[in-house]
Amino acid sequence: MDVSRSAALFAEAKKLIPGGVNSPVRAFRGVNRDPFFIDHADGAWIYDVDGNSYIDYIGSWGPLILGHNHPEVREAVLAASAKGMSFGAASEGEVRVARLMTSLVPSLEMVRMVNSGTEATMSALRAARGFTGRDKIIKFAGCYHGHSDGLLVKAGSGLLSGSTPDSAGVPAACAADTLVASFNDGDSVEHLFAHYPGQIAAVIVEPVAANMGVVLPDAGFLERLRAICSAEGALLIFDEVITGFRLGLAGAQGCYGVQPDLTAFGKIIGGGMPVGAYGGRREIMELISPCGPVYQAGTLSGNPVAMAAGLSQLTYLQDHPEVYDRINHLGAMLFTGLTEIIRRTGAPCSVNHIGSLGSLFFTGEKVRDLKTARTADTKQYARYFTHLIERGIYQAPAQFEALFVSYAHTEAEIHKTLEIAEDFFRSQ
Repeated sequence: MDVSRSAALFAEAKKLIPGGVNSPVRAFRGVNRDPFFIDHADGAWIYDVDGNSYIDYIGSWGPLILGHNHPEVREAVLAASAKGMSFGAASEGEVRVARLMTSLVPSLEMVRMVNSGTEATMSALRAARGFTGRDKIIKFAGCYHGHSDGLLVKAGSGLLSGSTPDSAGVPAACAADTLVASFNDGDSVEHLFAHYPGQIAAVIVEPVAANMGVVLPDAGFLERLRAICSAEGALLIFDEVITGFRLGLAGAQGCYGVQPDLTAFGKIIGGGMPVGAYGGRREIMELISPCGPVYQAGTLSGNPVAMAAGLSQLTYLQDHPEVYDRINHLGAMLFTGLTEIIRRTGAPCSVNHIGSLGSLFFTGEKVRDLKTARTADTKQYARYFTHLIERGIYQAPAQFEALFVSYAHTEAEIHKTLEIAEDFFRSQ
């Protein structure tokens, strides 16, 4: 396959942008390749600057649940941008998105718009500290909540792919109040509360972890976190930047029937535009400025074009419940199909998935936490990625990332993907 124009752009980009990319996983270092550069996308397909086409299972890392360039979302963006790109003032779109989100997610009584998932989790934690008057927080090894200083401790996502457990440039004092527990291990959480009585403001968790690959909560794990936080006077924060509105209109909390005190959102609520949000109980959210003493602000928060895109996509999901039926059906086809290929070929691999979200791990271990995720053979995953990308299938360019199925995918595309995947396993 010809990638000469992508190669030329990457060579120039490396002189101008750190690593040639504006987000680390795009550099393809986890699969030992140079990245391609995208020219355009439509439906379930992306097209690079060299004219190569790929069935896309990334969907901009989750926001594009309806597929690329969905006509209703596109028209909403065009109509909003014709009125002005940004106002730096309140607009009706912000109210409409907030109204819709609070009507769909039972735990949301109030919501504040921000510009990214990182801002959302950072701001939710500040609100939790302001509400409880405590400083320490608990996160889980392998869960990624954005790149704010206090959360880059035992993080997942690109940090795992780069074999970097923490980040340089983070002062020890910033991370000192971040305590780390083991995902799916409620005892580790109780141990931290016992060791730091009355000091822990919140537990933050991806209810379905999706940044060490997709790792589902064990039965009762989320319920136990809810009970511990309630008993200890701490807040439970769900990071639903990935799972929010993907696993259903009420997100993972709706699927598992566990209600957090605060939730962070992103991705789908922006329809592909830069956006984030956090919200929850009214008594907590009313501490946010200008109502209360917890300061948080953003020049582009509630940007009218982003609000139009998000409102269009969320409204479509609300009005078309068949979207979830279809993407869950296609997700089952893909991930159970991969599981069957593994069984037939005897490959030392495992698959985790829920609905349209999943991961193929190159390990025979059942992956339920960071320790088991790290048993994956990343070199073999890189070979698998190369086999797929050279045959027109674009999956995550790193073992520890998720795959996303969209409403735009077809059964024929799933079958083609499985055929190409099986060719790889039979060739090993």
